[in-house]
Amino acid sequence: MARRTSLREFQLSVANRLRDLASRKTVSSKLGFQVGGENWIVNLIDVSEVIPVPQIMQVPLTRGWFRGVANVRGNLYSIADFAAFQGAEATAQGAERRVILLSERRIVGSGILIGRMLGLRNPEQLVREPDPADKPAWVRGVFRDPAGTLWKELDVEALTEDARFLEVGVAHTA
Repeated sequence: MARRTSLREFQLSVANRLRDLASRKTVSSKLGFQVGGENWIVNLIDVSEVIPVPQIMQVPLTRGWFRGVANVRGNLYSIADFAAFQGAEATAQGAERRVILLSERRIVGSGILIGRMLGLRNPEQLVREPDPADKPAWVRGVFRDPAGTLWKELDVEALTEDARFLEVGVAHTA
């Protein structure tokens, strides 16, 4: 008889495996995800967890890319739509959307909304491309995989130090 696994158990198992991989010094994998039509990678050590999109409460007088706050197991997280933050269209509704909770060693209580997960990627198979002239500080680099697909690498440390990312409020005039 096959053992049934609940969705919660499966998610915890995946989160634990990601944490285990991130804690190993020899791991060279990066987590791949899609935002709009772009492929991204991020260091596993900069990811706390990947979760389905929780209920997000909107916050008045905030920037359009700031989706609001979400309660994740009793902790509040600010959620930014990563596509909209970059000036693209907001992430569309869909079952593949996820929230990447950023590592607390970089920032406490923050997550980014993404279009879908693409799984682990081996950076040894990626070839660095020249940086575009308008590359934001939070893009560590641009890479091409053996299939010719471009990947941008997210520099979470630079993102969490970016004044625009940190300043979600808009000025209110009375």
